[in-house]
Amino acid sequence: MAVTQSEKATTCKMLVGGQWVDSKATEFGDVTNPSTGEVIARVPMCGADDVDAAVQAAHAAALEWKEVPVVERARLMFKFKNKLEENCEEIARTVTREHGKTLPEARASVLRGIEVVEFACGIPSLIMGESIANIARNVDCETIRHPLGVCAGIAPFNFPAMVPLWMYPVAITCGNTFLLKPSEKVPLSSLLIAELLIEAGLPRGVLNIVHGGKECVDALLTHPLIKAVSFVGSTNIARYVYEKGTAGGKRVQAAGGAKNHIIIMPDADMTQTVQALQASAFGCAGERCMAGSLALPVGEAGDMLVPALAESAAKMKVGRTDTGDGPDMGPVISADHLKRVKGLIDKGVNEGAELVVDGRKVSVPDAPEGFFVGPTIFDQAKPDMTIVREEIFGPVLSVVRVNNLEEAIRIGQDCPYGNGAVIFTSSGRTAREFKHRFNAGMIGVNVGVPASMAWFPFTGWNHSFFGDLHIQGKEAIQFYTQQKMTMTRWFATSDEKFHDPVWKSRRT
Repeated sequence: MAVTQSEKATTCKMLVGGQWVDSKATEFGDVTNPSTGEVIARVPMCGADDVDAAVQAAHAAALEWKEVPVVERARLMFKFKNKLEENCEEIARTVTREHGKTLPEARASVLRGIEVVEFACGIPSLIMGESIANIARNVDCETIRHPLGVCAGIAPFNFPAMVPLWMYPVAITCGNTFLLKPSEKVPLSSLLIAELLIEAGLPRGVLNIVHGGKECVDALLTHPLIKAVSFVGSTNIARYVYEKGTAGGKRVQAAGGAKNHIIIMPDADMTQTVQALQASAFGCAGERCMAGSLALPVGEAGDMLVPALAESAAKMKVGRTDTGDGPDMGPVISADHLKRVKGLIDKGVNEGAELVVDGRKVSVPDAPEGFFVGPTIFDQAKPDMTIVREEIFGPVLSVVRVNNLEEAIRIGQDCPYGNGAVIFTSSGRTAREFKHRFNAGMIGVNVGVPASMAWFPFTGWNHSFFGDLHIQGKEAIQFYTQQKMTMTRWFATSDEKFHDPVWKSRRT
């Protein structure tokens, strides 16, 4: 195993050509347990030479891998799926240890990743081309999907197991080879899962792993042998990845940040709404691009929502997630991110929002060095405030009260993001109006987090996504393949003309 839980401060290795190897890097980053602040591993900051070695291994493997029948590639995914299910608990605990998710959250994220592997198992029926006989006289036409070659994925810190599994299972089953760069903050889950894929029978060089920061990313974006790049992260970096990658002639799908709106109508079931909004805003410590971070109660709904939500959120237990005690919420990823979240809470107070629940006051006595901030709720926030406009990526919910649905939709139209939006209502007419008009790619009706499952694309809009083919679903297959169209016409030989009664009848 490349890195195990018992090997504290072990230096992470790269996976190149089926071998775990050391990087040539001279600089290293720390992987910490966010619950305690303890350094649990070191990760190399790989440079262009390391990336090139991995790309060359992937390129060499691609020549043979693309000729492996798609049914055999799918059978490998079945074996991989079984390995993931057998080791789901170990993966989840690794996610919890390096990221800080609660164990139930980590388990759920692993299962969502396994769903994409299940989807990849069905690719033989999804990758099929199309054909028409006699599209012109005696001319047949067909399309066939071919792999691109070497593809790369740049993953974020917030879902160490799930997001990489959004990427390479589909790419590999489509016949490509792959370079994965997990977040330098959380590489351990990816290394563990890669071991399982190797155990399932993956040929050498089909999956490769490099580590690092901007230098490593730039090497991936500019390497001439890499044909496509998949990215998930913040909007600023997503835009950079898209622009730099496409400038080099690559396909790029780059999912960015969000400010997801949740509209609460007066006729909503308030008990269900409070439960769903609490899970949406504070689940995973708010560190997800589908978090419900902006609530817009309409009219009297605000007077019902805010007190109930504040009472419920104040009861949430915040604590270390690596001991099995089962808190409701764990830490954020790092000391720097904790400082940023608290700074934005300060800014919300300074700009005049009413701080109803203050997460800065949370205390975890058994983990004084952990990166903890509790659920935070602002009421009476205004659309021009920083806490309303910026993605905080922490457990902070801003409540902007509005008079009607039209005002809520207008605020949504002004938002530069467009990942998700939700409405809670008992009115089908209201829900339909919202679904039709709201400016976001993923819509929920009485659903707290409208994140798509593996069989549907993750359809962010506006500055939440850069590219034209989204992650997951059939669009992922289109992203990782290219079509070849063939038109065919066969002429009869002289002998065939003499003996073929159909040909003779045409002449007469």
